[in-house]
Amino acid sequence: MERRDVLKQLAALAGLSAVGVPAFAQATEQYAPVNPPQPTSDPAKIEVIEFFHYGCPHCRDFDPLVQDWVKTLPEDVTFTHVPAIWGNPKLSALAQFYYAMETVGIAHELHPKVFKAYQDGRVPLDTEEGAIQWVSDNGFDGKKFADAYKSFGVRGKVQRADQLARNYRIRGVPTLAIDGKFMTSASMSGSHESSLKVADQLISLIRQTKKG
Repeated sequence: MERRDVLKQLAALAGLSAVGVPAFAQATEQYAPVNPPQPTSDPAKIEVIEFFHYGCPHCRDFDPLVQDWVKTLPEDVTFTHVPAIWGNPKLSALAQFYYAMETVGIAHELHPKVFKAYQDGRVPLDTEEGAIQWVSDNGFDGKKFADAYKSFGVRGKVQRADQLARNYRIRGVPTLAIDGKFMTSASMSGSHESSLKVADQLISLIRQTKKG
């Protein structure tokens, strides 16, 4: 679910010398600069965001790879999932579902299962009733999940996710955003595997600039 032409236009927007990275960054179309660069949660860390949504088959294919990749990240790198919404009520409900799982501490265990349940099983996880029932069916406390699902905090996270995707001008998923400065994806790099390799290179480059 990528829009290649839009992302290639983003790649041409700004000279990367503005963020102080080596010449490597100017010699490839495997990623795009974020214009303008976005603030990160912790300036002392290198922040990686994966923009995704549960209805995306490409996100489903990417998920096992990115889960393994995250396990290899050094301590100075943080990783966060951010659901894409684009003003779509179903995607907003799926984002609410994700953040409710995260709030009660079950996202790590259930996240990989959600893609299959939603895409193959047609489980209505984009409804409150369907989400609560599915969580209960998977052996977790449905009431605790329901309370989180309806909470002000979760709704605030959904709004924040929507704004973050707008700030990054996300046009397709899965997309990786690296420290508020760059984006890469399979449509840009050629494959899911390549996008992770590009992310590794960008993390290394950003680490050098932070040290400098």
